[in-house]
Amino acid sequence: MAEVSLMEAQKIAVDAVVALTDCDRSAVVAFIRQLYLAGVTDPKRLTFKGLQALSRA
Repeated sequence: MAEVSLMEAQKIAVDAVVALTDCDRSAVVAFIRQLYLAGVTDPKRLTFKGLQALSRA
């Protein structure tokens, strides 16, 4: 499997969370960006963490 670029990882995660939750895209982008800057770079992990946080909100 090809490696995913850093920006593509964020885009994949944002697209997945928005599609699954129908949340505001800009809010999801901000949250995913915070995770990414904290060191989470795997698209699956970013998506999981995003969904996990939204389920608690």
